[in-house]
Amino acid sequence: MGGFDIIGDIHGHHAKLVELLRRLDYLPGQDDGVWRSTNGRTAIFVGDLIDRGPEQRAVLETVRGMVDHGDALIVMGNHEFNAIGWATEDPGRPGVSLRPHTAKNFDQHAAFLALSDAERASWVSWFATLPLWIEIDRDSGGPLRVVHACWCSSAVEYLRPLLDAEHRFTSIEQIRLAHVPFRVDRSRGVALVPNPFFEAVDTLLKGPEVDVHDYGAKEFRDKAGITRGFARLRWWRAGETSFDQLAEIDPAGLDGNGEPYGDVVQVDLTPHDRRKIYADDIPVVFGHHWRTWSPTLKVDFTDVAACVDFSAAKDGPLVAYRFDGPGPIDPRHYLTADGPVALPSSADS
Repeated sequence: MGGFDIIGDIHGHHAKLVELLRRLDYLPGQDDGVWRSTNGRTAIFVGDLIDRGPEQRAVLETVRGMVDHGDALIVMGNHEFNAIGWATEDPGRPGVSLRPHTAKNFDQHAAFLALSDAERASWVSWFATLPLWIEIDRDSGGPLRVVHACWCSSAVEYLRPLLDAEHRFTSIEQIRLAHVPFRVDRSRGVALVPNPFFEAVDTLLKGPEVDVHDYGAKEFRDKAGITRGFARLRWWRAGETSFDQLAEIDPAGLDGNGEPYGDVVQVDLTPHDRRKIYADDIPVVFGHHWRTWSPTLKVDFTDVAACVDFSAAKDGPLVAYRFDGPGPIDPRHYLTADGPVALPSSADS
């Protein structure tokens, strides 16, 4: 039968993964225990296998078993990337990790750090081999693109000649560069200049952001209660231009002072920020963005883009999108362990 089942951010919730795989008609092999489709389909994981959930080892073993046996594909998530940085010494600063060992970062990694040192080292080595994106051509069942947080054509085309043929890091130096927002321009003294390698990787794995101050908008508190001056973009909303439609700010949430946020400003994005909005006609499936079930047109998906992260790390379901070749994204192809979405919604937020 063929086709692809793109599975959202798991974050250590193995029970949810098993329930979803069964719903998708995957079963463990009697001889090797590897989960594989009974219908010849291939699973694709959008990354963020780790952190937050209680079943880190089981998730990793199940997913890697599928990938190693050719029954699944996977892209790197920002949590795998962060784990690499936590465990990797900065080549230029002996004894200092690429990802700072702060209390905040420790809390984020606590579930993964509960594994033994040897286990973590083995998994981090595997994480470093994961591609940053997947492209499937028409002859192989596409066209289809899969990325963790954002498909940004300029970032992809910048990185394409620098990564290997499977879109993976080629060296520890590239991993270091991907963690360094600025680099020293010695030709102009010691000036700090933006690092395009970092910016490209950061956009693919964490998504584009805009400075709210540039639009006269208030700072806001995110779901963790942290005050933010930069807002994620709903980059998949092709055709939209307004800040209030594209910035991830909850009008029902709180502003930076802890007061009700209220209306988000209605002003067009600058041409520079509009370039971050997806404008291609090739379907792209992604995770990362903590949506709320069930999928809503433009908020969670469009004709050519579909998010599969519906907050399984909290109280949401683990979600898959069943891709069966060319054609617009169909919300009826979203599935959870309980079945497909009941009724596609066309309401906007």
